[in-house]
Amino acid sequence: MPLGLKPTCSVCRSTSSSMWKKGGQGEILCNNCTARSAPPGPPFATTSAAAQHSNGGGGGKQSKQEIHRRSARLRNTKYKSAPAAEKKVSTKGKGRRHIFKLKNPIKAPESVSTIITAESIFYKGVYYQIGDVVSVVDEQDGKTYYAQIRGFIQDQYCEKSAALTWLIPTQASPKDCFDPASYIIGPEEDLPRKMEYLEFVCHAPSEYFKSRSSPFPTVPTRPEKGYIWTHVGPTPAISIKETVTNNL
Repeated sequence: MPLGLKPTCSVCRSTSSSMWKKGGQGEILCNNCTARSAPPGPPFATTSAAAQHSNGGGGGKQSKQEIHRRSARLRNTKYKSAPAAEKKVSTKGKGRRHIFKLKNPIKAPESVSTIITAESIFYKGVYYQIGDVVSVVDEQDGKTYYAQIRGFIQDQYCEKSAALTWLIPTQASPKDCFDPASYIIGPEEDLPRKMEYLEFVCHAPSEYFKSRSSPFPTVPTRPEKGYIWTHVGPTPAISIKETVTNNL
């Protein structure tokens, strides 16, 4: 029925109804008249009766439209009639991938650079402490420079570095070896250097701050054992007889 036209019941001529229906011959019926009338016959009989009643012209077009509308309303019930397939219940346990799979994934936090300071470290089989003397070779002139370790730094990747205090040589400093008594304290370096560029020379000697012109002897009379470092210089030799005599 085109939009904008009010339906009218063909039996009681009523224009208001909760539901409108069409009769077997295409007439419009209200809800009350539909309940009073007898139930319609099978759809194929109604279609054939409507085709016989129409004698060409407008009646034939109306019957064709009715047939077309009814055929358009037909739906394929092939898949609806089939029962729903039951879901298979797995009797096996959960896989190993399910154990490590998180329901709520969490984003890993960003790495933060952390620095750890220490007074001593162990690097490539050598035990370094604050005050140890190391040597550094310059890439440009190839000369060896000496420095004293002021502190140690280790980052989050276990990369070890050391803060240095340079030692300035004097005229009495030998060229072939390192004599701690002939060097003086120099400037402190601001940036630390990696341990891979440093070469161990000696630990902080015992007589480093002693004066050679003191009235007391600076060189010990016997070897000093049980210490991490010892004095720099010749060690007095002690015979076996003197050692046995002192023990007795």
